[in-house]
Amino acid sequence: MEPIQVQDIERPSKDLVEALSHIGSATASGELFKLGIRDAQILGPLPRTPGKSICGPALTLQFMPKREDLHSSGEYQGPDRQLHRHALYNTQEGDVMVVDARSNMSSGIFGEMMLTYFCGQGGQAVIIDGCIRDFPHAQELDLGMWLLGTTPNFHVQNDIFPFGVNVPIACGGTLVMPSDIIIADDDGAVVVPIKLAPELAEKGGEHAEWEVFSRQRLAEGGDLRKYYPLTDEARVEYEAWKKEQEG
Repeated sequence: MEPIQVQDIERPSKDLVEALSHIGSATASGELFKLGIRDAQILGPLPRTPGKSICGPALTLQFMPKREDLHSSGEYQGPDRQLHRHALYNTQEGDVMVVDARSNMSSGIFGEMMLTYFCGQGGQAVIIDGCIRDFPHAQELDLGMWLLGTTPNFHVQNDIFPFGVNVPIACGGTLVMPSDIIIADDDGAVVVPIKLAPELAEKGGEHAEWEVFSRQRLAEGGDLRKYYPLTDEARVEYEAWKKEQEG
């Protein structure tokens, strides 16, 4: 039997990922809208690790409806023939595993052991429009998790099976290409198309910076009409504040 081979992704520069890591999902979503992406949100998966904020390139795993002539059931049957394991083998520091699980609520895409391996290889988060199992142990890992839910079932116990690795997927109805950058926090997960990432880093970084100023002024009792968004008058004040911070 031919060995399974999966293609690795081409990762963006660490400098680009670092620049985007300072932009929250809300800012990213709003700025991407201005850049022509109507809705970058991965709809469905919710944060299961409160306070976790991540940014990194997407490894992708695609599940399809089960067809028994293509995949026989079995949790441990032929372990190295199981494609979801191969999705993890190329993990590098900072990677984000994004899974199209077809919004299935009865298959545990990964369990504690798989997630422990992923975390040990440097993976920082999983975004799954489906479930994991062994959640009480998995939540003890230093791993961000955005999920639809949890289940006691294993990955091919019922209706779906792993079909493709590092291929275009639809996670939560949103297209995710391998190497796209994922920004996720307590607001949810957003897909940053890799071609738009440099421009988002520039515009989103500026947006995040003036929001710091606006938040400060509003907390001091400033006028919402003046400081959010910045009026021309407030922007002059912001530029002076910015120079003061830099100096």
